[in-house]
Amino acid sequence: MTKKKNTISRRKFIGDSCAALGYTTLFSSLINLKAMAAAAMDNSAIIPYGGDYKALVCLLLSGGNDSFNMLIPKGNTEYNEYATTRSNLAIPKNDILQINPNTSDGRVFGLHPELTDMRKMFESGNLAFLSNVGTLIEPSTKSDIKNNVVKTPLGLFSHSDQVQQWQTGNPGERSNIGWGGKIADLVQSMNSNDAISMNISLRGSNIFQRGDQITPYTIKNSGSVGISGYGGNGFFNELKTEALNSMLEKDYQDIYKNTYKNTVKASNDANLAFQEAVDGVQEFITPLPEENNLAEQLHMVAKTIGARDTLGFSRQIFFVEIGGFDNHDELLINHGSNLKEVNDALNYFNSLLFELNMNDCVTTFSISDFSRTLTSNGNGTDHAWGGNAFMMGGAVNGREIYGNYPTLALGSDLDLRSGVIIPTTAADLYMAELALWFGVAPSDLNTILPNLSNFYDTNSGTPPLGFMNIS
Repeated sequence: MTKKKNTISRRKFIGDSCAALGYTTLFSSLINLKAMAAAAMDNSAIIPYGGDYKALVCLLLSGGNDSFNMLIPKGNTEYNEYATTRSNLAIPKNDILQINPNTSDGRVFGLHPELTDMRKMFESGNLAFLSNVGTLIEPSTKSDIKNNVVKTPLGLFSHSDQVQQWQTGNPGERSNIGWGGKIADLVQSMNSNDAISMNISLRGSNIFQRGDQITPYTIKNSGSVGISGYGGNGFFNELKTEALNSMLEKDYQDIYKNTYKNTVKASNDANLAFQEAVDGVQEFITPLPEENNLAEQLHMVAKTIGARDTLGFSRQIFFVEIGGFDNHDELLINHGSNLKEVNDALNYFNSLLFELNMNDCVTTFSISDFSRTLTSNGNGTDHAWGGNAFMMGGAVNGREIYGNYPTLALGSDLDLRSGVIIPTTAADLYMAELALWFGVAPSDLNTILPNLSNFYDTNSGTPPLGFMNIS
């Protein structure tokens, strides 16, 4: 039977109500809209998987990390090329922290001097690097690009486009569905908790965690966003709590009012349950670094992982972010400060995971808009392309540099212009490796990453890059 044109489905009503509330000052302060949207989702298409607890933590270095000043050549010949190209932005050779990969091509590498703890994690086998990775639609050479015989990512040097493509895994289209969201669509049914999304964000709404069915559950560094003042002490909070309870306990004759009330109640109950669960996790021994927002985000990630059994999670994806990497000026000072915050936060988080005995179950990985030009613009760098990323965790096959670290001499076969390096490893391979470890079937990878077949045969029986211990 054909529906009348003015018929509104229950799901559409809830979705429209949630959207409308975003413009209502009163209710936007009272209700976690993300949780409401998650509660309205239809989970019938989710495919079940089996396995023990695993978590992915996506760390966005927002603005474009100058990653060739993060992982740096230290051997005489390679360092001289680096120093010549980088000129006034080169890190002094004696300040570079040498690392010793298990596998070597004869070149010597090191880390930025602020990455003292990341160096220790690398040497202990708990951290690895992936070199010259970037967004690609298909394998591309300098000649191919200059002759326009290959497709290149949309808005190649645009912040908005590139940070979006790192989150969607689809550089040929502008999409609002992320590869983390697509993974969640597949594995959400592994979790017994269907009131709270498995995708939890410490930095608000993001594309990476948004799927066709799953939306991220947004929390604060202190925990659940919740309803402001609900359950709190004081006259006005008590009044607000009483009024809201009265509204939520009422049974409305209007089906839409009742559906709306049930959605708000489910959201409120989920927020309260989440906060109670994380509050029940014993506080950690490792002290929180001072004035380190990223560490505060990761502290709540650890608390949530600690509450996994109470909350009913066996799979979770987290999103955290640190900004300030768009260093067109004062690169050396600002970049060093940002890397120190990252180093201290990751060292702290690593310690918390060991306290929880969950280091083997959690993999933290970095993404960024793009790398930066090797050449100086005077006192900073501009937008570029291929760069270096890192992966941390007990399941990482650490103490290795994966991919192909390029020569940093200007005019090379990978130098598109002014030290803009063409990636030799597609971001798709990076994402696919993480998805496989998380439990996604090889047959589902091409759905998550539409261009993956240009770089990897999902029937090969071998991992895309080999940096994860996939079992």
